[in-house]
Amino acid sequence: MSGAPVFLIDDDADLRRSTEQALDLAGLSPEGFARAEPVLDRMTAGFGGVVITDIRMPGLDGLSLMTRIHDIDPEIPVILITGHGDVPLAVRAMREGAHDFLEKPFSGAQLAGIAARALEYRKLVLDNRRLRAVAGQADDLEARLVGRSNAMIALRRQLRTIGPSDADVLIVGETGTGKEVVARALHDMSARAAKPFVAITCSALPDTLIESELFGHEAGAFPGALRARSGKFDHARGGTILLDDIGAMPPDLQAKFLRVIEERVISPLGSNELRELDVRFIATSRVPLEDLVAEGRFRPDLLYRLNAVSLTVPPLRDRAEDIPALFSQLLASAQARHSLTPRRPSPAMLAQLATLDWPGNVRELRNVAERHALGVAQLDVQVSDDATGRLSDMMAAHERKLLVDALIRHRGALKPVYESLGLSRKALYDKLTRHGIDKAQFHDSAQDE
Repeated sequence: MSGAPVFLIDDDADLRRSTEQALDLAGLSPEGFARAEPVLDRMTAGFGGVVITDIRMPGLDGLSLMTRIHDIDPEIPVILITGHGDVPLAVRAMREGAHDFLEKPFSGAQLAGIAARALEYRKLVLDNRRLRAVAGQADDLEARLVGRSNAMIALRRQLRTIGPSDADVLIVGETGTGKEVVARALHDMSARAAKPFVAITCSALPDTLIESELFGHEAGAFPGALRARSGKFDHARGGTILLDDIGAMPPDLQAKFLRVIEERVISPLGSNELRELDVRFIATSRVPLEDLVAEGRFRPDLLYRLNAVSLTVPPLRDRAEDIPALFSQLLASAQARHSLTPRRPSPAMLAQLATLDWPGNVRELRNVAERHALGVAQLDVQVSDDATGRLSDMMAAHERKLLVDALIRHRGALKPVYESLGLSRKALYDKLTRHGIDKAQFHDSAQDE
């Protein structure tokens, strides 16, 4: 897989350099790191290379790095380098998803052979995903953004159109809806997929050092700046910058950022030099930025520059028919992560989950799935009555619950659903349409009759 990156992480500088040379001589494309943390900025589900990491390192160790990488994509090959005393640990890691391990001391040719085979494996994984997408089967994007509701189908269609472009994008959605998942998908579908994906949380930037964090600084630019430092924008060259919660960006910085996004140049603090910046910007907001403009908290010219391409991520309450499948996926993921015996949730539980509002959206649903998998809190979900709600709304909610419950119970087969509910086929279709329920979401090898 010529040109695919081989990330090598080892805090021993001499060993790292000699290993890089051996991999380079074998025709591979190694890139060395002294710490694990910067590697995570480069990891995406579309990453085409492999990761080789020492187990024992300060900060984030090799096993923790592997876990974090596999949270992004469990099929990214991670090869572990171990000392003699770490072999039992590496064997356990193999059971938990490591691609291979190599005990020190090892030859460069031996490691290069393992890495080359891992690259071939990774190429096959990505090729198969693309083939499944062409064949109309569930692809990587559908696995990452689960749901057969009209809103999610439309969102995935937009992503497939916009992703391969280089357009800047504004993503709007409530807290916990998955805006960063959408942003990473856009990055992975673009020509920048092998380059860094750098996420910057605007609300968490330190007030006194915001410009230094983003643009970098020269030595002596301010008290305490003993040496030059590159900023996050520099680190993302060739890749994608996610500006999370951009509405929290201070007004004075908004003016500087407007120039960056328009001219694609930056100037480090303490320097008059303009440096060209080749990046794609993706911004997220919890509220429509038009509201912040009206309140005088956001520049209208920056809004116009950002929202040339805009995506909206729907809240869970607007796609309740997706909740059963999404919860099942989150529960299976939690069970696998904790090496627990897989257990499918009951239809009754899924039906009840689909009736709740989920103000924390997917993040809240994931936390519930995690606790349920660990047995910390068994779900005993009850649908609460809204004493102040309108009768028509309560009746509609109850009817929707009955429909979802019946579809889950009969695994999407319509005939037993309309017979059990005493409806005609046409009446059932009308109700599914009125409530925005996609029957395909509930299929389990069942056929309509």
